[in-house]
Amino acid sequence: MSLVQKTLTLLDRTGFRLLILAIPVGIVAGSGALAFYFATNSVEHLMLGKIGNFHPPLEGTPESSFTHFIDTLSVPYRWCLFLLPALGGLISGWLVYTFAPEAEGHGTDGAIEAFHRKGGVIRGRVPIIKTIASVVTIGTGGSAGREGPIAQIGAGFGSFVASKLGLSAKDRRLLLMAGMAGGIGATFRSPLGGALFAAEVLYRDPDFEHEGLIPCIISSIIAYSLFGAVTGWKPLLDTPLFRFDQPSELLLYLVLGIICALFGVVYVKFFYGMRDAFRKLPLPNWLKPALGGLLLGILAMFVPQVLGSGYGWVQAALYGQMALWVMLVVALAKIVATSLTISSGGSGGVFAPSLVIGAMLGGTFGATAEILFPMLVQDPRAYVLVGMAGFFAGVANAPIATLIMVSELTGNYGLLAPLMLVCVVAMIVMRKNSIYEQQVACRFDSPAHLGDFVIDILEGIQIRSLSRRGRKPTLIPEGMTLPEILDKIAPAKTTYYPVVNAEEMMVGIFSMTDIRRILNEDIPPTLVIAGDIATKNVITATPNEHLTDVMKKLTARNLDEIPVVDPEIPQKVLYMMSRRTLLAHYAEQMEKTKHDFQE
Repeated sequence: MSLVQKTLTLLDRTGFRLLILAIPVGIVAGSGALAFYFATNSVEHLMLGKIGNFHPPLEGTPESSFTHFIDTLSVPYRWCLFLLPALGGLISGWLVYTFAPEAEGHGTDGAIEAFHRKGGVIRGRVPIIKTIASVVTIGTGGSAGREGPIAQIGAGFGSFVASKLGLSAKDRRLLLMAGMAGGIGATFRSPLGGALFAAEVLYRDPDFEHEGLIPCIISSIIAYSLFGAVTGWKPLLDTPLFRFDQPSELLLYLVLGIICALFGVVYVKFFYGMRDAFRKLPLPNWLKPALGGLLLGILAMFVPQVLGSGYGWVQAALYGQMALWVMLVVALAKIVATSLTISSGGSGGVFAPSLVIGAMLGGTFGATAEILFPMLVQDPRAYVLVGMAGFFAGVANAPIATLIMVSELTGNYGLLAPLMLVCVVAMIVMRKNSIYEQQVACRFDSPAHLGDFVIDILEGIQIRSLSRRGRKPTLIPEGMTLPEILDKIAPAKTTYYPVVNAEEMMVGIFSMTDIRRILNEDIPPTLVIAGDIATKNVITATPNEHLTDVMKKLTARNLDEIPVVDPEIPQKVLYMMSRRTLLAHYAEQMEKTKHDFQE
């Protein structure tokens, strides 16, 4: 045993193994987030800024820098700007479909699928290809975010570490989660939100992967600290000092939550409808992202705000510097743009676009509410922030993580009550829809937890409780000849036949397999008696035994049936119990357990 393995064994005994391994996972996730951040910014500056002369507002810009109210969609640009998304789609599509087809689309779904259905295994090349393809997609104006790629980078390294160290599938899945948490916590400057997101986004129902929460927190802290030390500690978005001290305004926030959910349904339906439409096109897969990019460019000729991540426009809306109709148009156009970018096979995340859509919806609602109900609305700009969280909480079914992430990435905790209300309402109304296809309803439905929930539900139940399902034994006298045996067992429904003496006490047992073996031998049938066929070493059960123990006996010897005997007189057979009967009872109990769990 190597020194590394000995160390891991010792750590496992003390319960610290995953906590220690979460540290290097966090370091790599943070380093990956930094590399991805600088690469994306560099390509975006070159392609959109230098070549396309497109300079949208920057996130985190002070309010004093917004000197012009945005009441038009037109912005300065060069004509070639609208060809850049097609170029990015072409390069991205070739990379993905040549080297790692599973890296298409939004990477968080890939990590979720790996957790539930692949034992936490992510091919080593996937994060690399995903990173390069996403840098190209986002840097050339694709409507995609950084959360998907960085989730796969972190998750891929967590999977790699676990595989190299020979850890179990359970540990590999937990380190995959830790990698996701580190990448997202760093990228969005949201350490707690990133950790909660990795634990919550796996399920559609309100459920958590609680075993991985502590490794996720450790990894997220490490990655966030590394990222912040290099890029700074300011929140991603700057906001006015919002506050909530007017409970009657919750009525408006309630309506906003419902609107976010309804638009979320439209978003998810359109997103996957567009994906299905692209899949039906008679084109090579690697060309489809280029077509999506070309259509995105055409859309951007009319609404250039759809290009890139769009955080700058959210920043403008948070300062109240965007007209109502502009925000509504951008929200609707961003739904189309994101679908064209990612549903066509382009590479990127859906978190950033979803935040932009939600912010624009919230801003539109807030501005409208101020016109209609001026006495209720404290600050219409607050609805931008709450809309961001509500919309994504609905489409991702992750209300807790989302409200924490939005609070952290804006540095604003004054709206926690409205955030909680809108996120929960949006998730409840949305519920069956999700932008993440690979989510499962809850832990019970996850293949990753099949072993956890195939619990010993037979434990504590005695075999006497199934006595009515037992079959009457077909007793064979030990002196009975083979022809007589065949006549007697012909109408029998049991699989095994106890052989008894004159007092009807069992002295052995045989099965149909034993009969066939004798028939194949060259022995006169009348010379063969039951005592010769029977096996003397009989495996039995008593009515007081637990079903678990009986099942173990059947499984250990690969038996289909077992005689249940009187505990006082072990040679007296009471009835025969089949494996099928136990399995049927097990299935009934499992279904009942699942029903109780889901309720």
